[in-house]
Amino acid sequence: MQPLTNRSKLVVNKKMNFWERIYLPAILKGMWTTLKHFFRKKNTVNYPDEKRPFAPVWRGWHVLKRDEAGRERCTACGLCAVACPAEAITMTAAEREKGEEGLYREEKYAAVYEINMLRCIFCGLCEEACPKEAIFLTDRIVPSDYVRQNFIFGKNLLVEGVEPEKRIDVSMRQKHIQEPKWAVQQ
Repeated sequence: MQPLTNRSKLVVNKKMNFWERIYLPAILKGMWTTLKHFFRKKNTVNYPDEKRPFAPVWRGWHVLKRDEAGRERCTACGLCAVACPAEAITMTAAEREKGEEGLYREEKYAAVYEINMLRCIFCGLCEEACPKEAIFLTDRIVPSDYVRQNFIFGKNLLVEGVEPEKRIDVSMRQKHIQEPKWAVQQ
């Protein structure tokens, strides 16, 4: 029968010699590889004691920022929840009452703001969608836990402190969002 293409290869059934049959060279080669790796520097670190450096634009724990006067920036517009591909953000809007001008910047605020950290993929689309620059992803690691309910972060875990020393620095994130590398023209 004539082959349809000229790409066919001739298969050879080569007989193994004595050394190949006893697998001794293959075993010695594997042992040599193991011995070489045995004396190399280890890639692991003792995590709680020493930490590896992260990239400056690494995305971790979310934070709801306050303005300079200590008021919450979030206006519960819902753009972050709409932009979230994992649908991890839920919120309930409320109207600001008289006397709460020092707590909330706008007339409308997020009475309930929750992020399901088990669903979150840390993509950063929520911080890009926010017109008030209220939500940012920080460089803090989200801690592990055994209970699923502990991964639903409410405003008690997300809103930063009122005092200036309890504020979370997100200047690297703000710079990265305002001027992405691909948008800068040379």
